[in-house]
Amino acid sequence: MTRRNFGQAVLAGVILVIGLSLSLIQPERSAATAPAKAYFAGGCFWCMEEAFEKVEGVSAAVSGYMDGTIANPTYEQVSAGGTGHAESVEVTYDPAKVSYEKLLDAFWRNVDPLTSNAQFCDHGNQYRAAIFPSTPEEQKLAEASRKRLEESKKFHSPIVTQIVAATTFYPAEEYHQDFYKKNPVRYKFYKFNCGRTQRLEEVWGKP
Repeated sequence: MTRRNFGQAVLAGVILVIGLSLSLIQPERSAATAPAKAYFAGGCFWCMEEAFEKVEGVSAAVSGYMDGTIANPTYEQVSAGGTGHAESVEVTYDPAKVSYEKLLDAFWRNVDPLTSNAQFCDHGNQYRAAIFPSTPEEQKLAEASRKRLEESKKFHSPIVTQIVAATTFYPAEEYHQDFYKKNPVRYKFYKFNCGRTQRLEEVWGKP
C-alpha cells in the first residue's frame, strides 16, 4: 500500500468512527430534550393556564378535563357536575429548563389547598384542586411536596388537595383555550370578582 493510499484509508476510518459515534449520541440527546407533559387541576382552567404559562420552560398550557366517568365530555356536561371530571390543564414543558418539582411549586402557589370541592368563587367537585401524576416518580414527588407543606406548619387547617393518578385528558372547546389572552378584559373582571388573587395572598402571602 502506498503512503497516499494508507493516509486515505486512515481518514476514511476516522470519518466512519465519528459518524457511528454521532449516530449513537444523537438519540440520547433528543430524548433528553423531548418535551414532557404534566397535569393539574386548580379551579378555573383559564386561571391555571395563565399561571403555568408564566413559568420559564413551559411552552403551553391547554385547558381540558380529567378524572371523570365519560369520554369526550363537553363543557356543559362538566360544569353541571355530573361527569366526575375536574377542570384541568395539560402543561407542556422542557425538562432541561424546568423540573417537575418547580411545576409543583407553581401549582401550590396558585391554588387554595385548604378547600375541597371548590376553588375561590367556583364551587363543585368539577372545580377541585388536584395533582395528576403520570408516573410513579411524579407520584412520589407530588406526595413529597404535599408532605413538606404539611410539615412546614404553615397552615392551621389540613391540606385537602388530591393526588390522583392521571387518566385520559380531554382538551376543552377551542373558545376556552388561551382565554386570558383572547379576552383579557372579561378574564380580569372574572378573576377579580372571583376573589382568586385576594384569597391566594391570604393563604400564601404576596408574591
